[in-house]
Amino acid sequence: MASSSKANLAEQDEGEEAEEIEHFNDFTLASSWERFISEIEATCRQWLADGPKRLLEKGAVHLDSSDNIYKVKSELKNAAKIYSMEYYFEISGKIAHWNCTLHDLQLCFGVKEFLVISPQSASGVVLDAPEATKLLSAVSIALANCSSLWPAFVPVHDPSRKAFIGIQNMGTIFMRRFEADRIGSQVPIKFMHLEGLYELFVSKFAYCMSDHSMHLFRVHLLMKLTYQTLPNDEDNYDDIQEADTESAKSETSPGCDNPNRKHWDDDCPWNEWYSAEDPVMGFDLVVTWSEKVVESSLEMAEMENASPHEAEKWILAPNLYPNLDSSKGDRIGFASQLHLLVNALEMSFEAPFIEDFVSVENPGSDNLESTMVIPPPTVLDRVLKDLFLEDPQLPDFAKDEHKSSRAIKGAPVESLFAQFCLHSLWFGNCNIRAISVLWIEFVREIRWHWEESQPLPKIPANGSIDLATCLINQKLQMLAICIGKKRELNEEFEDCIGTKDNASANMEEVNKVGDESSSFHAQSQAFDEKRDSLLTPEGFNGSKTVESKFSANAQDVHSADKSTLDSIRRGSAGPVGSMKLLKLCQSLHAPFTQSAPLMTEDMHEERLHAIETFGFSCNFSAQLERETLSSDMSAFKAANPGAVFEDFIRWYSPRDWENDESEAKGPSTDLTEGMNVDWPPQGRLSRRMSESGNFWRKIWDEAPILPASEQKPLLDPNREGEKILHYLETMQPHQLLEQMVCTAFRASADTLNQTNYGSLKEMDTKMDQLYLTMASTLRPLQVNLLSNTSDTIEDLQRLCVVFEHVEKLLILAASLHRRFRQVPQISEAIFSNYYNFYLPTMGIGLADVDTQKEFDMKLQLSQNERQVVSNMFTPPTANQSWRKVLSMGNHLNGHEPILREIIFSMHDNASDNHYASSSPRDYQQDTETYRMYTCGTSNDLRVALSIISYD
Repeated sequence: MASSSKANLAEQDEGEEAEEIEHFNDFTLASSWERFISEIEATCRQWLADGPKRLLEKGAVHLDSSDNIYKVKSELKNAAKIYSMEYYFEISGKIAHWNCTLHDLQLCFGVKEFLVISPQSASGVVLDAPEATKLLSAVSIALANCSSLWPAFVPVHDPSRKAFIGIQNMGTIFMRRFEADRIGSQVPIKFMHLEGLYELFVSKFAYCMSDHSMHLFRVHLLMKLTYQTLPNDEDNYDDIQEADTESAKSETSPGCDNPNRKHWDDDCPWNEWYSAEDPVMGFDLVVTWSEKVVESSLEMAEMENASPHEAEKWILAPNLYPNLDSSKGDRIGFASQLHLLVNALEMSFEAPFIEDFVSVENPGSDNLESTMVIPPPTVLDRVLKDLFLEDPQLPDFAKDEHKSSRAIKGAPVESLFAQFCLHSLWFGNCNIRAISVLWIEFVREIRWHWEESQPLPKIPANGSIDLATCLINQKLQMLAICIGKKRELNEEFEDCIGTKDNASANMEEVNKVGDESSSFHAQSQAFDEKRDSLLTPEGFNGSKTVESKFSANAQDVHSADKSTLDSIRRGSAGPVGSMKLLKLCQSLHAPFTQSAPLMTEDMHEERLHAIETFGFSCNFSAQLERETLSSDMSAFKAANPGAVFEDFIRWYSPRDWENDESEAKGPSTDLTEGMNVDWPPQGRLSRRMSESGNFWRKIWDEAPILPASEQKPLLDPNREGEKILHYLETMQPHQLLEQMVCTAFRASADTLNQTNYGSLKEMDTKMDQLYLTMASTLRPLQVNLLSNTSDTIEDLQRLCVVFEHVEKLLILAASLHRRFRQVPQISEAIFSNYYNFYLPTMGIGLADVDTQKEFDMKLQLSQNERQVVSNMFTPPTANQSWRKVLSMGNHLNGHEPILREIIFSMHDNASDNHYASSSPRDYQQDTETYRMYTCGTSNDLRVALSIISYD
């Protein structure tokens, strides 16, 4: 028992000793307040020891609003509250008064690096005044212990007031104290004017003077005024342009402004399809005066009436449309509609016929009806009327065409099919169902033009087919030619009927003059006599003997000549140099021939496929060209009576004639020019033309003697026209959409390419790159390599993103150019700066663009640029009732500044006054003893004051 009691006493003694150790009081840190100061001091010492470079390595945060301002942050705890202490510092550079990248506290108090300590609360400010004073005192003590000259600030009052109190150790017996506050409404009239603000500043150090206007103080003054152009609404935009027009009446261009327009882009090429939001909302003009020394309030009153043109610097800052570099889905343009067209292309593989997307019996029609709307018939009629409206003058299809435009196998922007594609972009929001309805009605209208022999609008009927365009455009070109041929045949038929009636009525007169031929033959003969002539012997020497494979004696030649004396040469285009016929000593004449039948791309491919299948041979090529060969041979026979097959080969295919002597080989129009005329020519047919059963000779034997004017046309317009309409009516949906996508991209780009944006090299480069990108991306569609599982759809969607980037840049370039036609260097500088800002985002989708970073540019204007910018500030009109009553000075064309910033300061030399007694030797310099920064308008005023005082 005794041992156990002793053990309990020992344990109790040990517990009491442990308790005494646990509750040991360290009187060096007796309170939480002192521990809080110690914690601040430790943090500041660590930041001082690290320095800016080391802090950057440790992860200092860069401020987005500045180029070289960083901050580090530390959390501090005092009792139950947690505070955040931030240290702001710069890597290098000198603090400028009006630097737009300054932190708010740097601008207010003129400091370079500083501390901000604030509570971690919802408001982020200290609402209790004693707490704020105590907090500032703690920071001041800690900084003094560190021998730091950093100023420290504490946010106070309501956050909307942007109020701060602060303190800075000057390293002497003096302290600099800071205070900032803001009046958000009902600013006293006195402080709306410079005179009142000047007296407010003077009152901070001239305590005993009741009338400040009667005393002189050398106050240093810096002033900055900010003006803002009026919003680009319909009421004032014309006024802005009229001011520019009056100042530059000699400036004219194809894209000049229309004084009667109601929207900024009424004369832009894209306005026919959509109206774009002006990307330039307006401009801020920052006007700064150089430092002045003011000695009385009277000088301030004079300065308030000074013109902004007297300022030292003018700085222009554009205000661009919010989130111009992002895609929210609310911007309508070619790119957005092209994206919908690509979606329609992807859906086009779901049905084999275009009518399936319209028919209600289609299995997927329920889904189509719920998601895809067809515009009402009135809209359809308006579109068709616009497409088929006859224009008396065809447009210039090559006008303003980009050099790389033809690399895209589409159709010219002014052509009928291109206009159809552009209308489709906006018809029913470009869904596959609306496109199908529009296409069916489009083809129906084309058939009406064919059946009524009416010319197709927006298609040149010049007898040629542009194989560099898409197949549908080629078919429409050929159909236009067929309609033209059909109209000619109809007119000839009507003329022929009229001629026969006239012939029967005047038969007696015809008999009197002994005309035994029909009136139609008489007309043809009269037409041919203008270019035909009688056959007569030329240069024939009967005693001369000529040895040749085709030689003949004088008797044979004489009999042949005699038999053709009465023959008529018809359809001759003139002799071919000095070439002679083999059987007759007559000049060989080139005939007028029919043009080769026109063919579209698919017809050429069929012929090439046939050649690849059967091989190329003389007889096979003759079979493919039978109609053309027969026509040319008939015309040759009519122009050269008595000619033989060998004569035709010498003219038509000189490669298949082998000369025995030195007869020249060359173009058919100049084969024997300059040589001795020896007759008959010596030579032979080539091996392939000499083969037995040669198809060319068979065609020659069967060809009748008819000039081209009397032959059946090689092109049958009725047959070819019906084939074209059959192709348009039965083509598969994906074939239509493939050609529509190519044409829509090309036509949209060509439309934008007509925009007048001046000489912006960056924009030229982007347009060149856009065309090359389109050509490479659209190539699978041009060679029919697309399938519903192809990756090309994704490539097309990415192409839409690229197109949208370029479209936005171009609209911005056009907006800037029209504002600064007289001083293009301004628009070039702004666009170049924005281009460099926007360029990093152009390689990604617009939805991924970081919209937090805003475009901010300041452009300093020269003297000759100021007047143009001044004209943008047009005097306010009576309609602008929203404008405030003018209550401030320094008006610019009737506009008061939206923001006025002034820095007042007083300077004392420390060696000449009471500051010198305790100042160290290296502190003998000019000291800013009082400083006041004011910022605001008539309804808002912020004042920041710093004063040096005794500690």
